[in-house]
Amino acid sequence: MKKFAVVLAGSGVYDGAEIHEATLAMLAIDQAGASYQCFAPDIPQHHVINHLTGEEMPESRNVLIEAARIARGNIKDLAEFKADDYDVLLFPGGFGAAKNLSTVAFDGPNATVNPEVEAAVKAMHAQKKPIAAMCISPVFVAKILQDVTVTIGSDQDTIDTIEAIGATHSLTDHGDVVFDEEHLVFTTPCYMLQAQISDIWDGASNIVDSIMEFLAENEN
Repeated sequence: MKKFAVVLAGSGVYDGAEIHEATLAMLAIDQAGASYQCFAPDIPQHHVINHLTGEEMPESRNVLIEAARIARGNIKDLAEFKADDYDVLLFPGGFGAAKNLSTVAFDGPNATVNPEVEAAVKAMHAQKKPIAAMCISPVFVAKILQDVTVTIGSDQDTIDTIEAIGATHSLTDHGDVVFDEEHLVFTTPCYMLQAQISDIWDGASNIVDSIMEFLAENEN
């Protein structure tokens, strides 16, 4: 059974992991006959957003503790991640990917990436194992790998950021998956486009199915 490591950035689109993307990715993995283990860094969130009003709240939360809500408590500190133990590394989106896992939301092409996230990506890349990124997450994957081809759909400001980093962007629509064969990076736009939840399922299921097909074709 193939094993996915799913890295969450908290819980909630505006300050953490996008819950639809995270949940539907896990469902797609399960339906594809694979398994998953959730991870998150044990760090403070950049800030906390009231998801009803969109306003910032005067409190602090922890990314790992918040992400545990989505994982139903079955989650590990990203510091414990070992590439040897997994076949695929997958990042759902949400603003937490651009605020907690990286500083893309604030610094654009000059963003920094959480050291544990960077280490996980580089470890999988070194072992020539697939890396999947949904929604905004391809931007920090591009920041780490530089010359990779990714997609976030068609948002021009984000495309400009990706190209300023030194990566290549491919325009896509709902459910499309871009596969960089050199770096084994799979990306899909999800909520970077105006989307309904059925569009997110298309993206999640298509990216997981594409990865599973690749793994099946490249069995040792």
